[in-house]
Amino acid sequence: MHAVIISHGQPGEPEPQEQAIRDLAARVAAHDPGCDVVGATLAVPDALAACCDDDALIYPMFMAEGWFTGQQLPRKLAEAGAAGARIMRPFGTDPELPQLIIAKAQQAAAAEGWAADQTTLLLSAHGSQRSQASFNITSALADLIAPHFARVVTGFVEQAPFIEDAARGLTRAVHLPFFALKAEHVLDDLPQALDAADFTGPRLEPIGLAPETPALIAAAIRRELSSLK
Repeated sequence: MHAVIISHGQPGEPEPQEQAIRDLAARVAAHDPGCDVVGATLAVPDALAACCDDDALIYPMFMAEGWFTGQQLPRKLAEAGAAGARIMRPFGTDPELPQLIIAKAQQAAAAEGWAADQTTLLLSAHGSQRSQASFNITSALADLIAPHFARVVTGFVEQAPFIEDAARGLTRAVHLPFFALKAEHVLDDLPQALDAADFTGPRLEPIGLAPETPALIAAAIRRELSSLK
């Protein structure tokens, strides 16, 4: 059995994100997850067929359980001849993720000389007009980590409250993107929204790019492999 980390990718310019997911897979493999690890995106034709089979363990580098993990990904795997592959829960649902987010945001606040209980965390996410999955998981996460900050505010790219509206007027605030990788939304939509809101606080990298993330994913794969024994 081997593990395949799968992300959306970027159809208009697929290679940078394909390389990013391969690089992530290499970093995960370095943490000894218990099997070989490779990476692929849905945006590259035949990428799944090249690395997936019925014995593959699929790790979705997505932030929510929704249409992509429940319908699109199984369909793509079936088309690739890997209908029997085992799909794990996505990165955004990892039980260790809330503590990592708290730590990253508190470190950024401390670097500014702010106490955590005087700091607002602006948590941005994708959102969707079609599905509430991203909204629901982000809102639940915000409620869970709220006791560690003065407050946690959520903003979304594709649904209200939009990031620009959520960020406007915030002071002593840290922005953390609840995104897996650094693609179009993170590179373009987020900074544009923050600039429009005159947001002046620290702007962190997506949580999926945290140095601790590969070890977190490796641990999840080890747990999944252990459950199969």
